[in-house]
Amino acid sequence: MKTMLKIEKPIHKIADKISSKEMDAILRIQSCALKAIHDFMYSREILQLMPVMLSTITDPLCHSVYDAKIKYMEQELMLTKSMILHKQMALMSDSRKAIYIISPNIRLEKEECKDSGRHLIEFSQVDFEFKDVKKEFIKDFMEDLFISVISRVKEDCKKELEALGRDLVIPTKPFARISTKDAIRLGEEFETILSEKATEPFWLLDHEREFYDKEHEEKSKVYLNYDLVYPEGFGEALSGGEREHEHEKIIERMIRSGTKPEHYTEYLELAKHGKLPKTAGGGFGVERLLRFLTGKKDIADVCLFAKKPGMKVLI
Repeated sequence: MKTMLKIEKPIHKIADKISSKEMDAILRIQSCALKAIHDFMYSREILQLMPVMLSTITDPLCHSVYDAKIKYMEQELMLTKSMILHKQMALMSDSRKAIYIISPNIRLEKEECKDSGRHLIEFSQVDFEFKDVKKEFIKDFMEDLFISVISRVKEDCKKELEALGRDLVIPTKPFARISTKDAIRLGEEFETILSEKATEPFWLLDHEREFYDKEHEEKSKVYLNYDLVYPEGFGEALSGGEREHEHEKIIERMIRSGTKPEHYTEYLELAKHGKLPKTAGGGFGVERLLRFLTGKKDIADVCLFAKKPGMKVLI
């Protein structure tokens, strides 16, 4: 007698989600949004690079996650958390002015993030970087991109948005700018509070992150970075900044943040010899964008095979 394989109930739920009409609508919106992003980048003559998924270096991040690394031929390789350092190096060519990547990222977030509604341990990020531009250029660029994507989805996916009960509002430029130093008066959850009150996306400015984000040239401790935040409580959309490229300043920032320079030997060697260009850019998660476009509160609802922090991976 053949033994029937027992299928647990969670598998049935996953199967129902994967095969649902709602997921069809979500994936249609995702395809439309990605096409809009590619078209926008192409219209601005921004070169698309293929992603780096394994490297000796990756983004250390400004918060703690579990290590994601493998051994290959006696060499330890990191799974990409973001391509921030590779983006900067990719613009060392004199003729290369701007690049973007749809980059798979692995961030093994801690269990406390599992109920946030916006964290995954694997996701895709639209990473972009420009040479010889300032933060105002990036904010203007991202506002144009964001408006273009929302407008395209609103026009081309009317049926799908109606099925999801989502009424998208096309934001107007310029987006509001809010200093983090002012926002912190609302308490530790200031980003969430501001996002829930907002009806249009806005920028959070001037907060310390990692060694690769530049401080003000006069060392006034004004940080040249920015976060784009979704309205309606959807939270952070994008993080970015002007990048540090001078060897001594990178080392100084590493020491201050507790990052070990010996883990970034080749990158620092390029900086030491003046090879790193002045760049600025940012990155935004595809799944978080899709969550906002569809109005879903849990990011797992817009992914066929979602992997949330602290949850058992079934498929």
